Amino acid sequence: MSVSMARSLRDTGRNASRRKRKDRLVNGVLIAAVVLAVIPLAMILFEVIRRGAGAMSGEFLSSVQPFSQRRPGGGYLQGLVGTVYMVAIASILAIPFGIGAATYVVEYKQSKLSPLIRFFTDVMTGVPSIFVGLFIYAILVQGKLGFSTLAGGLALTLLMLPIVARSAEEIIRLVPDDLRNAAYGLGARRWQVVMKVVLPAASNGLVTGSMLAVARAAGETAPLLLTALGAFTIVPELIGKPQSALPLLIYSEARGPYEAAHARAWAGSLELMLLILILTIIARTISRRAKAK
Repeated sequence: MSVSMARSLRDTGRNASRRKRKDRLVNGVLIAAVVLAVIPLAMILFEVIRRGAGAMSGEFLSSVQPFSQRRPGGGYLQGLVGTVYMVAIASILAIPFGIGAATYVVEYKQSKLSPLIRFFTDVMTGVPSIFVGLFIYAILVQGKLGFSTLAGGLALTLLMLPIVARSAEEIIRLVPDDLRNAAYGLGARRWQVVMKVVLPAASNGLVTGSMLAVARAAGETAPLLLTALGAFTIVPELIGKPQSALPLLIYSEARGPYEAAHARAWAGSLELMLLILILTIIARTISRRAKAK
């Protein structure tokens, strides 16, 4: 073996060991970043479960908040009903329109409206939630609606819409163009490609993005203070009466000085977290079954 060949082999060995060291270093940094991100989440979950589980009971799930914060017992049934009511309204409005806007932006790139839609979506994503509440308050609450379920639902709609649109846009972009080209090659029209190929292929990601928006809406307090206001009883009316919500009740009682109110606030936090978990499981189950069919 020549001297140059021996040197080249040694250089190759040094490069390989150097690449391995860099690979270990990068893996270590990534693992450390994941651990740093998970630790605060784990601490929050642990604290909510530890404090909320003791106050969670059948009475809490089936009764309304007592009029006095000093009084122990009671529950947040009116807040649970109001949250589900308003989030359902927001989901019905925001998810279809958000996915539709994202589909238009991705599938109709040549349209002059696509950059405009993307621009307004980005702007709305960065708008503080209190501004959304002020907008609905000025336009609708001070108008004919007043403090109501519909006003709160519309405020949550404006918060959910840009999240759904941006996440759906990124997910739809990940669908391979080969699937689209194969469908076009078989003679499918564009709407058929979108409805029967692109959206089913992106369904799992679309569900995930939609549930992120639902979780954001279900935990919002600021816009509901200006639109739903809150209530001590279950309110079935869509308009005409203020509506309650779990975040409003948690905020109201957590800032008070009474231990009974604090216990209900922790239990309400755990209830809200479990509600999001249940909705996510239901949405993923429906998505998987629809995709299998």
